[in-house]
This record gives sequence, C-alpha cells and structure tokens, in this order.
Amino acid sequence: MKDMKDPAPMNRPFRAARGKLTRGEFLSRPNRFRVVCEAENGRVEAYLPNPGRLWELFLPGAILLLEKSEKISDRKTDHTVVAVQTDKGPVMLHTHRTNDAAEWLIANGLIPGWETAKMIRREVACEGSRFDFLLEGPKGPFPVEVKSCTLFGERMAMFPDAPSERASRHIRHLAGIGGDGQKPGLLIIAHSRHPWYFLPDFHTDLEFAKAFLSARESLDIKAAGIEWDSDLNLQPAVSMLDIPWPVLEANASDRGGYLLILKLEEDLSLSVGSLGEVDFRSGYYCYVGSAMKNLSARMSRHLRKRRNFHWHIDYLRDRSSVLACLPIRSAVTLECEMAGAVMRIADGSVPCFGSSDCACPSHLFRFASNPLKTPGFIEMLLYFRIDRLV
Repeated sequence: MKDMKDPAPMNRPFRAARGKLTRGEFLSRPNRFRVVCEAENGRVEAYLPNPGRLWELFLPGAILLLEKSEKISDRKTDHTVVAVQTDKGPVMLHTHRTNDAAEWLIANGLIPGWETAKMIRREVACEGSRFDFLLEGPKGPFPVEVKSCTLFGERMAMFPDAPSERASRHIRHLAGIGGDGQKPGLLIIAHSRHPWYFLPDFHTDLEFAKAFLSARESLDIKAAGIEWDSDLNLQPAVSMLDIPWPVLEANASDRGGYLLILKLEEDLSLSVGSLGEVDFRSGYYCYVGSAMKNLSARMSRHLRKRRNFHWHIDYLRDRSSVLACLPIRSAVTLECEMAGAVMRIADGSVPCFGSSDCACPSHLFRFASNPLKTPGFIEMLLYFRIDRLV
C-alpha cells in the first residue's frame, strides 16, 4: 500500500452530500433498492442506490447517513441512503457519488500514472458498452471504468460483493479494445484507507475474478483507498492498494468449502440414514461442506430438493428452505476448520451430522436467529473469505 501526498494547488474540496445529512438506524431491506430505518422523526423508507448485498454493513443497529430532498416523481420516498457509519469511518454507498469522487481525484492528480490525464467526457458509449470516463493521456484517449468497493476485511478489500454479469462484461470489453495507445483503465475505489491489498471477490463472482486475472496485461488496473469524514467530505489523500496476483491465481477456481444456510419452520423428527432418528428444533441451520472439484455443481445440488437422498444434509434439506449457499473458494481444504469456527458461535449442533469421514463432532449447527444478520457469523465469514488470505 502506498500513501499519496496532496497535490498543489488543489481544486475546492469534494463533498458527497448534496444537503443536510440525517441519521437513521437500519431496520430492514425489503428489496435491493429500498431500506427501512428509524430516523429522527420516526420510521422512514429510503432509496438505496447500491445493488450490492452489503451484509457486513447492514447489521442490526447500523447507522445510515440519509439525504432528504423533494419527492422524486418516479420514487416512493424522498430519502436517499448516501453512506453507512462504521467503526472505521463512513463508507460511501451511493455509487453515482463514487464516480463524482473518482473524477475529482483524477482532476487533482491523485491517481498515480494518471496525474496528467484530462477528462474528455463522462458516460462514453463504445460498441454496445457504456464506460464511466473517457480520459486523455500522453498516448491518447482511453476509457476508464470505475467500481465502488465497500467490502473490506482488516487488510484486504474485495469487489464485487454480489455476482455482477455487467462488471465481468465491462472488464472483458475493456481488455479487448486496448491497442498501441494508452491502455484502458479500471479504477477500483475502496471506501477506506485501512486495507493494504485488493482482490476481486472470487468467492462471490468467480467469472469476474477470472476476467480480472485475464485482463492483467491488457488493462491499467488501479485500486485506490479513500477516506470520508463524518460530513462526507473526501479527504485529499489516497492509499494505493497492492494486488497479490499469486493469491488470486491460487484460489480463483471452482473448489473449496461452503456454508449452506437453511431455515426450518417447525420442530420435527427425521430418520437420517445411518444416524437413525434425529430431532430438529425449529430455527436456522448452517451446514459446512466442501468440494475440491466442481464446487458450484455441489452447491447447486443443495438448492434443489431430491428424490434420492445420499448425504445426511439431503434429509434436512427436503424439509427446510434455503436462505443462502456461500462458497469459500480455496486451494486448500478448510472444511473442518470452518466447522470448528461455526461451532464456536452457534447455539447448538447435531452430533455426528455430516462428519462421518472426519474427527469433527458435527458439521451441522443450529442458530436461534438468522446467522446472516448476526455480527459473529459475518465476522467469521469475512475471516475465511478475506482475512485469512493476508
């Protein structure tokens, strides 16, 4: 990670907020683009201009930074989510404001290698794609795509936090239009200066990670960490994040472990293969599994109910609903280590379930409440997906 000093002279400071900010406590997210929160004057719905999952940010009690404006004709709310407060400072959620911030950084020479680049225009169409910027560099014009990164561990940032076919298509298209002139650019804006490294999130979107890796020589890829103050003023210092390519090469493949999250609506007793009769209390269950080949196919199998049961989990899956199946891609087997980590935070376990071929007490764990909304579970997930890589 390299810290970049302020340029001189500076343009006027950049502020992401477009008016007075209010605060609201996150309550729920009915759909991708709408949240419900408790604000100063009661419960409000707010527009969320970010399609990411944001699981690690939208935990119970999270404080959102909201703007209120005149009601927009095609929206049901006059509130907009701009950022979320974290223990490491505000994290920008408004993707369009991220592009504004990127333009300001480029104009002030804060992106290494693009210090002399000039903005030609924004939103440039090119052969069926639309890229964020067209810049003029020493070797001629070049398009730039900006990606807003909100997913961090202690020292690693990752993008995207949800599968994005559009992002994969953009990176492949950019890589294909490079020539003898200036390389096309991919600018990752990580909304924190704490991370030292950046990687594409190969757990969540393997296709994007493969496209990113393939474009390594064709694109000018830059990952920049930025920082916002409490009023959403952009701080005039940038940290350039290193990309550990060997880690990406080793782990961006269809193998590793997974966490299957199930919801059981009522207590029941099931005959589970060699385990015999097993009592299951209603609640949420996390099953830890692995597949060092064809991980995606194994996970897809769990999403479908089956007539013929083969594994212990098939019996419970038949009577429950799937909330998520979360891959943790890895070049090494992590299944038993993951099972131990889940056991430490779970409310209980089913003895010998799914662990007949190892020494683990169990690979099935019960939670009284949804683990995807539990800080301890999200922290554990971030460790295996991100922090262990550093």
